[in-house]
Amino acid sequence: MQLKHLRTLLSPQDGAAKVTCMAWSQNNAKFAVCTVDRVVLLYDEHGERRDKFSTKPADMKYGRKSYMVKGMAFSPDSTKIAIGQTDNIIYVYKIGEDWGDKKVICNKFIQTSAVTCLQWPAEYIIVFGLAEGKVRLANTKTNKSSTIYGTDSYVVSLTTNCSGKGILSGHADGTIVRYFFDDEGSGESQGKLVNHPCPPYALAWATNSIVAAGCDRRIVAYGKEGHVLQTFDYSRDPQEREFTTAAASPGGQSVVLGSYDRLRVLNWSPRRSIWEEAKPKEIANLYTITALAWKRDGSRLCAGTLCGGVEQFDCCLRRSIYKNKFELTYVGPSQVIVKNLSSGTRVVLKSHYGYEVEEVKILGKERYLVAHTSDTLLLGDLNTNRLSEVAWQGSGGNEKYFFENENVCIIFNAGELTLVEYGSNDTLGSVRTEFMNPHLISVRINERRQRGMEDNKKLAYLVDIKTIAIVDLVGGYNIGTISHESRVDWLELNETGHKLLFRDRKLRLHLYDIESCSKTMILNFCSYVQWVPGSDVLIAQNRNSLCVWYNIEAPERVTMSSIRGDVVGLERGGGKTEVMVTEGVTTVAYTLDEGLIEFGTAIDDGNYTRATAFLETLEMTPETEAMWKTLSKLALEAKQLHIAERCFSALGHVAKARFLHETNEIADQVSREYGGEGTDFYQVRARLAMLEKNYKLAEMIFLEQNAVEEAMNMYQELHRWDECIAVAEAKGHPALEKLRRSYYQWLMDTQQEERAGELQESQGDGLAAISLYLKAGLPAKAARVVLTREELLANTELVEHITAALIKGELYERAGDLFEKIRNPQRALECYCKGNAFMKAVELARLAFPVEVVRLEEAWGDHLVQQKQLDAAINHYIEARCSIKAIEAALGARQWKKAIYILDLQDRNTASKYYPRVAQHYASLQEYEIAEELYTKGDRTKDAIDMYTQAGRWEQAHKLAMKCMRPEDVSVLYITQAQEMEKQGKYREAERLYVTVEEPDLAITMFKKHKLYDDMIRLVGKHHPDLLSDTHLHLGKELEAEGRLQEAEYHYLEAQEWKATVNMYRSSGLWEEAYRVAKAHGGANAHKHVAYLWAKSLGGEAAVRLLNKLGLLEAAVDHAADNCSFEFAFELSRLALKHKTPEIHLRYAMYLEDEGKFEEAEAEFIRAGKPKEAVLMFVHNQDWEAAQRVAEAHDPDSVAEVLVGQARGALEEKDFQKAEGLLLRAQRPGLALNFYKEAGLWSDALRICKDYVPGQLEALQEEYEREATKKGARGMEGLVEQARQWEQAGEYSRAVDCYLKVHDSGSSSLVEKCWMKAAELSIKFLPPQRSLEVVRAVGPQLIGIGKHSAAAELYLNLDLVKEAIDAFIEGEEWNKAKRVAKELDPRYEDYVDQHYKEFLKNQGKVDSLVGVDVVAALDLYVEQGQWDKCIETATKQNYKILHKYVALYATHLIREGGYAQALALYVQHGAPANPQNFNIYKRIFTDMVGSPGTNSAEAYHSWADLRDVLFNLCENLVKSSEANSPAHEEFETMLLIAHYYATRSAAQSVKQLETVAARLSVSLLRHTQLLPADKAFYEAGIAAKAVGWENMAFIFLNRFLDLTDAIEEGTLDALDHSDFQETDIPFEVPLPAKQHVPEAEREEVRDWVLTVSMDQRLEQVLPRDERGTYEASLMAASTGVRALPCLITGYPILRNKIEFKRPGKAANKDNWNKFLMAIKTSHSPVCQDVLKFISQWCGGLPSTSFSFH
Repeated sequence: MQLKHLRTLLSPQDGAAKVTCMAWSQNNAKFAVCTVDRVVLLYDEHGERRDKFSTKPADMKYGRKSYMVKGMAFSPDSTKIAIGQTDNIIYVYKIGEDWGDKKVICNKFIQTSAVTCLQWPAEYIIVFGLAEGKVRLANTKTNKSSTIYGTDSYVVSLTTNCSGKGILSGHADGTIVRYFFDDEGSGESQGKLVNHPCPPYALAWATNSIVAAGCDRRIVAYGKEGHVLQTFDYSRDPQEREFTTAAASPGGQSVVLGSYDRLRVLNWSPRRSIWEEAKPKEIANLYTITALAWKRDGSRLCAGTLCGGVEQFDCCLRRSIYKNKFELTYVGPSQVIVKNLSSGTRVVLKSHYGYEVEEVKILGKERYLVAHTSDTLLLGDLNTNRLSEVAWQGSGGNEKYFFENENVCIIFNAGELTLVEYGSNDTLGSVRTEFMNPHLISVRINERRQRGMEDNKKLAYLVDIKTIAIVDLVGGYNIGTISHESRVDWLELNETGHKLLFRDRKLRLHLYDIESCSKTMILNFCSYVQWVPGSDVLIAQNRNSLCVWYNIEAPERVTMSSIRGDVVGLERGGGKTEVMVTEGVTTVAYTLDEGLIEFGTAIDDGNYTRATAFLETLEMTPETEAMWKTLSKLALEAKQLHIAERCFSALGHVAKARFLHETNEIADQVSREYGGEGTDFYQVRARLAMLEKNYKLAEMIFLEQNAVEEAMNMYQELHRWDECIAVAEAKGHPALEKLRRSYYQWLMDTQQEERAGELQESQGDGLAAISLYLKAGLPAKAARVVLTREELLANTELVEHITAALIKGELYERAGDLFEKIRNPQRALECYCKGNAFMKAVELARLAFPVEVVRLEEAWGDHLVQQKQLDAAINHYIEARCSIKAIEAALGARQWKKAIYILDLQDRNTASKYYPRVAQHYASLQEYEIAEELYTKGDRTKDAIDMYTQAGRWEQAHKLAMKCMRPEDVSVLYITQAQEMEKQGKYREAERLYVTVEEPDLAITMFKKHKLYDDMIRLVGKHHPDLLSDTHLHLGKELEAEGRLQEAEYHYLEAQEWKATVNMYRSSGLWEEAYRVAKAHGGANAHKHVAYLWAKSLGGEAAVRLLNKLGLLEAAVDHAADNCSFEFAFELSRLALKHKTPEIHLRYAMYLEDEGKFEEAEAEFIRAGKPKEAVLMFVHNQDWEAAQRVAEAHDPDSVAEVLVGQARGALEEKDFQKAEGLLLRAQRPGLALNFYKEAGLWSDALRICKDYVPGQLEALQEEYEREATKKGARGMEGLVEQARQWEQAGEYSRAVDCYLKVHDSGSSSLVEKCWMKAAELSIKFLPPQRSLEVVRAVGPQLIGIGKHSAAAELYLNLDLVKEAIDAFIEGEEWNKAKRVAKELDPRYEDYVDQHYKEFLKNQGKVDSLVGVDVVAALDLYVEQGQWDKCIETATKQNYKILHKYVALYATHLIREGGYAQALALYVQHGAPANPQNFNIYKRIFTDMVGSPGTNSAEAYHSWADLRDVLFNLCENLVKSSEANSPAHEEFETMLLIAHYYATRSAAQSVKQLETVAARLSVSLLRHTQLLPADKAFYEAGIAAKAVGWENMAFIFLNRFLDLTDAIEEGTLDALDHSDFQETDIPFEVPLPAKQHVPEAEREEVRDWVLTVSMDQRLEQVLPRDERGTYEASLMAASTGVRALPCLITGYPILRNKIEFKRPGKAANKDNWNKFLMAIKTSHSPVCQDVLKFISQWCGGLPSTSFSFH
C-alpha cells in the first residue's frame, strides 16, 4: 500500500497547537477532528467542513480550559460521538444523522481519574483507559460504567481488533494487555500479553499480529501469543525520532506509524507471512504526528500534527475502471471499494478472512459483484449492499452464475449447484445436478412470510431429466422427490414453497403438493404458465383458453376464458392484475379478478378479517363457496370464532352458525368479566371440541374443570346415555341410579327393547332381558343369554318358548345350538339341516349318528352348489364318494387341476366324457401339450389334431396324426384341408399344411396359380434352391410377355440376367430404363454401351444432345471407335468434338493397319499428324523402302531409326559388316558397340570404342573384365590374354590391373603366376608408390592361398621387413621369421618371440612353452587344471613362484571343499609367512576344526599335519616382519589349539590317557572364539560324561543344547552365562552358521540332560580347585593371576611345574609322568610323535625324558 497526499483539511498554525484526537464514522460519511481549543470540527467524506461544536468541562467553575480531550469515537450507528476528557468525564453527544442537527449530550460517565484514551467497538459499549491504569466499560443504554480490568500503570494507548470483539491496552510500564468480549473461536489467551521495552504509545492490532512502538525508535511486531515476530530498529537512524501514534487499516493488512516529519507504512505479506516496509512518507516541516484516523472503508488516512494541521492521504494499492461504469479501488490486498461512477454509491468489498482479492467482476445487469480469493468467493448485491463471503476452492474460473433471483446467487460448477444468500457468509446449500437452465431450478427464500413460519427456504431442481428433487435449505434435507414418466422442461415453486408446478415435454402441466406428496395433472396442454406475484394464484394458457386457478388448493376448480393470441406476460400494480396477450400486432390486457387474488393473499398472510371483508363483496359462486369453506376451516384453527360463525352463515350451515354464535357469546362474556382471550375458557374449548365431534376431548376438558354436570348434560343432550352413565359412575355421581332408570324408561318409551334388553342383561337380570329380546323379535339374542346361563337352561318352558321363536324366525342354527345344549341331538340335527349349518350337523352326526355323515356331506355339497360355492363343494362330494358330482363341481368351479386329479382316479368309461371338457379349457389357455394329453385320455385324438390345426401348430398336429392315422390318410386330410384353405384365400395356412405333408410343390403351384410370385419364389428358394435362378428367369419372361416390365425387371435381376432386362427395355424402346439398369447392375462400362446404342439409334444432333446430357460424349466417341463404327465416330466428332478428329483418324489408321491395308493406313496416319507411326508400320513389316520414303517426306527425324531397324535385320542375318555400316550412317556407333558386346565380339567392340567413342574405352575395358570374371576359367584366360596384349603393347599399368583382376577359378597356380607377374611388372616398370600399392595388394592375396614365402620375398624386395616377418609368422616359419628379424631389423626379435609364445600357448604346447616363458606355462597349466604338473614345474623354479601357485592350488582346493589336500600341500612345501596366504591358513584351520569325525584317535595324523604346518608358519613368522603382530598371536593360538587336538587324538588311542583326552576337550572350551562353540561344548560334555564327571558333563551339554537352540533362532541373545561366571570360557563367541552335531546325537543329549535334571542329584556347579576357581580356568577369580597351561592337558599348572627351554612352555609333573609312562607301556607311535613335536616346539625335553628309538 502507498500513501498519496490528497489535501490539507486543516491548515497548521505557527506554534504548537496539536490535534489531540480524530475519528471517522462507521458509515464513512463523517470525519471528526478535535483541536487544541477543544472544538470538534465535522467534515464530510469529501473533506468539506460541514459542522462544528464545542466540548464542555465537567464543571464550569474550573473554566473552559481546565481539561484536554484525549479520546474521541463515533457510535456504530454514526449518530453519536463519545468524548473522553482529562477532567475525569466522558460525554456522549448526539449529533444526529444530518448536518446541522442539534448537538445534545445524551450520556455522561464520571470517572475517578483522567480519561487517557477511548474506543467505541460495539453498540452501547464504550471502552476507555484511565490515568490510574484501569480499563473500563461504559454502557450507554444503562448509563453505568464498570471496570473490565485494572493495572497499576497509566494507560497510554487503546485499540481494537478488526471485528471490534477484542481490545488491547498499552501501559506506561510497557505492558500490553489483551481482553476479548468474544474470541470468535480463535482460542487466543487473555490478560497480560507482552512487556514492551518502552511505553507503547503507537499501538495497532492488525489481522496477523500486534505492532507496537514508542520512544526507543523501534517497531516490534508480536505474534498472537506475544512472541516477537519482527523488529524494525531505527534507533541508529539520526533522522528518526520517537513514534507517537499508530493506526491499522480496517482490513488489518497495513499499519501506519507516525513520528517526526514522517509516516512509516508496514504491509503484511500473506505469502511470506512477514511485515514488509513500504517507502516511508516524508513531509518536511510536518513536525510530530499526534493523531491518526483511518476511514472505515480503508480508502483515506488522516494525520493530525503538532501544529494543528490535518492532512488527508489516499491509501490505495491500485485503481481500475470497470466497463467505464465502476471504479475499483484496492485499498488493501483483501479490501476493494466499488464505486458506481454514475450514481456515486460505494460498496466496500472485503475478505473477512484476510485473503487477497484477485479479481472483481460486476455481472447480472451490472447489479451483482463477484470476486475470488485463493480460498473464498465474494458475492454482493450493489442495490441492497448485502455482501457474502463463502469458502470456495478455486476451479479455474469455470463457474457459471445466475442472478435471476434477487435473494440468492446460483452458482453452477463441475456438476454441482451451489446457492449463496446475499448477506450470509455460509452457503445456503449445494446439490449435484447436470441441469443448469434457470427454468429447471427454482429457489424461494422467505418471499412471503406466513403465520407460524420463521424461516422458509426451499429449492427444487432436476436430479435427472425425469426426476425432480425438493430440498429444505434450512434443515438441509430432502422433502420430496418426484419421478415423472417423461422429460421435465420447466418447474417453479410457489412463493411459500408449498406447491411445485412443473411441465413436461408433452406440454402437460402438473401440480405437486409437497406436504401431501400428491401429484395432479391440471392441464393437458400448456404453452405458458406463471404464478401471480404476491399470491398463490396461477395463470396458464391452454391453446385458445386462459386458465386461472384462484384457489390452488382446489386445482379442479379453474376459471377459463377464451383468448385469441399468445400470453406474453403478467403485470400487477395499482390494485389490478392483468394478463398481457399478443393478438396479431396488438397487445391486449385481460384483467384478473383482483378480489380472488386478494383473498388468497389475505389467507396466506393470516389476515382473516381482510379475507372476510373481501368475500362479503362477492356473489355466491362455486369458487366463492370454496373460499368460504377454506376460510371457515382456517378461522376455526386460528380460534377466530366470529369469522368462523360468519363463514358458516354464508355457507348456510345454520346449526353450526347458531352453535358458534352461542359459543361466541360465552367467550365474549368471559372476556368482559375476566379480561384476556375468551377462547381459552374451558366451555369455549369444550364446545369447539363438540363442534369437531371430538366428544371425548370435550368430556376431558369438562372433567379437568370438575364440571361433571356439564359433561353429563352434553351426553344427555346428544342422547349418549352410555357415556353419560360412564361419567357418572367414574365420578360417583349421586344421580347414577336415577340416570339408569331414566335411560331405561327412555328406551322403553322410544320402543328400543333391544337396547333395554342389553341394559337389563348388563345389570344381570337375564329373564327380563330375554323377555325384552323376545318382545323385540330377537330370539337369537334371547338364546345367547340362555346358553350362557345354566340356571335358565333348566327352565324347559322358557327354552321351548325360545326354540319355537327361533324356528318361527327360521334361525335354525341357533335353535340347533339350543337343542344340542339341552341334549336333544335328533331335533338339533334337524334344525342344523334346515338351517344349512352342515358343519355343525356333520360334527354332531359323527358323534351321535355316524351313518348319516355320508348323506350329510352330499347334502352339504348340494347346498354349496346351490350357493354357487362349487370349489368348496368338491371336497364334500369326495367325502360323500359322489365322484360324478365332485367332477361336475370341479369343472363348474374351474378347478381344472383338481378335476384332472379326480378323473385320473375314475374308471376309463366314466372319465372319458369329461376329459375333452378339461382339454378344451387348456386349449383355450394355449397349453396345448396338456390339452393333447387329455384329449388322448378321452379317446378324442381327432379333436387334438383339430386343436393344433386351428392353432396353426401344423407340426404337432402332423406328428399326432402320424401316430394314430395312416400316412396316406394324413396326406389326404392335410391336402384336403389345404385346398379348403386355398378356396378361403388363406394361402399361408394352406402353404403350411402342404409343407407339413412334404408337398411344397403343391404350395408353389398354388402361389403360381394365384400369381403370388413372391411367395412362390420364397418356397422355391427354400425347397428347390437350385431352381431359383431358372424360376426367376421364367417368371421374368412371363411377366415380360404380359407387359409387366417392372416386375419382370425384378425377376431378371434376381436371376442375375441384367442383359435380358436391358434388352427387354431396348426392344420396348424404353432406353432410359435400359440405361438405368445397365448403370446400376452392369459393371463399369455397360451403361456407356447402352448410352452409345441409344445415341446411335437417335443419330445426328439428337445423339450429341443425349450424350452431352449423360456426360458421355467423349466416351461414346471412344466406344464407336473401339467398335469400329468410324463413320458414327467421325459424325459425332464433326458435330461436337472437332479436337477428337485426329485421334479417330489415328485409330482408323491402326484399324486399317491391322486389316493389312497399309496404303490407306499410311494416308490416315498422315491425316492424324502421326507420320512416325506410318514409318514404324513399314519398319515393322520390313518394307524399308516405303519406310525410308515416308520418313524422308514427312518425318526426317525417323530416318536414322529406319537405318537402325535395317541394321538390326542385318545383324539377325549375322551380316555384321553391313550392320556396322548402316549404324555408322545413322551416326549410332554406340549401338554398334552394344551389338558387338551382345554378340560377345569384345575385340570389335573395343575397336569401335577406340575409334569412335574413346571416352568410353576405360569403362568398356572394366565391363569386359567383369564379364571375364563371371565366365570363370574361360573368362580368366581371356583376361590373361588381354593382360599379355597390354604388356606387349607396353601398357604396363593396364597389364598390371588386368593381372590383378585374375582371381581363383580353380587354378591357383595360374592365379599365383598372374599376381607374381603383376608384382614383377610393377616393381620393374611402375613408379615406387604404385609398385608399393601392388605389392601390398598382392602380398595378402598370396598369404591367403598359403604362399607365405612368396609373399615374404615380395615384401623383402621392397624392404617391407615387418610385413615379411608377419608373413613368415602366419606360415609358422618361426626360424625364417627369427632370421629375418635378426639380420634385417633386430628390433623385431622380441616381437617374433612374443608371437611364438602366444602360438605355443594357443596350441597348448606347454612343454615347449616352459623353455620360453615359465610363468606363462604355469598360468596355462592353471587354466587347463593341470595342477600337479603346475606344482611340479613350479617346484623347479624359485620359492616365491612355487608358493604363488601352491596358494592358487590351495584356494582352488578349499573352494572345492578339499581342505585336507590343501593342508597336505603346505605339509609338503612348507608354510611361508606371506600375509596374502593368511586367509588360506585360517580357512584350512576353520574347515578342519568344524569338520565332523575329527574327535577320534584315527584323526591324529590330520591334526598333526595341521599342527606341523602352523608350527612351520609360526617359525617363519618369527623371522618375518609380521613377528609379534596380531596375526602372529592368532596363529600361535591356532598352533596351541591344533596341538591340543593332536594330543587329544593321541591320548584317545591309549586307555590310561582317557582323563588326559577329557581334560584337553575341556581346555579347548577357553578357545571357543576360534572353534564352533556347539561342537566344542558337545565334545567336552561327552568326554566328561565318559570319565564320570557328570556335573561338568551336565553343564557343558546343557550349554550345548542352548547353543543349538540359538543356532535355530539365529541369535545368541537368549543365552544364560550364569554357569560360566568367573571362568575363562568366553561369553562373546561367533554364532555357528550351522549345526555341527547331527540331530540323532542332539536328541540323545537332550534326553540325558532331561533325565539328569529330573533326578536332581547333581549340583549345577563347575568343580573348583584350591584357588576357589573353576579348575580348568587359567585366571584365578580372586587374585586375577594367570597360571600357565599344561602342555599335556591344557589345565592350569598350580604346583609341580616342569619348565622347558622356550619361555612360557611348561607341564604339570604328574600329567607329564603319566604321559611318559603311557608311552613306555603302550609304545604308541602317535604319543611318541607328540613328544617329538613338544621337543621341537619347546627347545628340547627336560632331563627326566628319554630318547626316541
